[in-house]
Amino acid sequence: MQPTLLIMAAGMGSRYGGLKQLDGVGPHGEVIMDYSIYDALRAGFGKVVFIVRRSFEPEFGEFTRRFGGKVAYEIVEQEIETVPPGYSYAPERVKPWGTNHAILMAAPVIREPFAAINADDYYGVDSFRVMAAHLNTLTSAQNRYCMVGFQVGNTLSETGGVTRGVCEVNDAGELTGVVERFQIKRTAGQIYYADETDQPVAIPDDTPVSMNMWGFTPDYFAHSEALFKEFLQASGQNPKSEFFIPYAVNELIQRGIASVRVLSTTSQWFGITYKDDRPAVVQRLQELHNAGTYPERLF
Repeated sequence: MQPTLLIMAAGMGSRYGGLKQLDGVGPHGEVIMDYSIYDALRAGFGKVVFIVRRSFEPEFGEFTRRFGGKVAYEIVEQEIETVPPGYSYAPERVKPWGTNHAILMAAPVIREPFAAINADDYYGVDSFRVMAAHLNTLTSAQNRYCMVGFQVGNTLSETGGVTRGVCEVNDAGELTGVVERFQIKRTAGQIYYADETDQPVAIPDDTPVSMNMWGFTPDYFAHSEALFKEFLQASGQNPKSEFFIPYAVNELIQRGIASVRVLSTTSQWFGITYKDDRPAVVQRLQELHNAGTYPERLF
């Protein structure tokens, strides 16, 4: 059974100013997702599931035409109102519930091990290779997950702060904790994130972080649903609260329910957080085509 690639593309792109998921940055108008899909398919993934907002579906329908029947895919909606029966939330809420809520939306269409990624991050050929290889060992497993780890110093934007899941890893290569940190940036040669009181906290360049390249087995959906109910009880009335993957994974690790293997990769991450990031991404992708990493046209 081939693993599935789940692409989280429901973010509103407020800092970018539009649907950055569909911004053509490749030599022939390719979007970053095109490269992730291409790399995943040649690594052995079997199908793609897109998580989108209902309002984005016309644009995504247009986007998927480029596949010409070469890619098996499904489109699933992530909406604010999709919460378990009996639960409520702040009426002034304007954005979905975050990345782990996005994963939960895919439960009806995924029955096999799967990788979950962001739509607007370039993860690289080797990342999909190591992810596919590990997922293929988990066909009948439960509560054994994985993630591809990147060094925080290789994941920054030159135009503003970024959000990353800062990880703790033991000597066995297992994740022992992950916390979503905000406004991570380099200042005077040192990397800092802003803590809960907006005070800067320094971290080393080689600190492992999650770029939301996670590997799960289908049992993760049941855990996510249970944790989402807990989350709604505690934070559902906060209009800006978000049910992030690191929150859910960390809870499962701390409760002794699941383990997460941290996979190493030779790939270099890059992506678009702000509009000013775009020229560098365009240049990097052109260089990869020139080097023969990708053919003239992907699909």
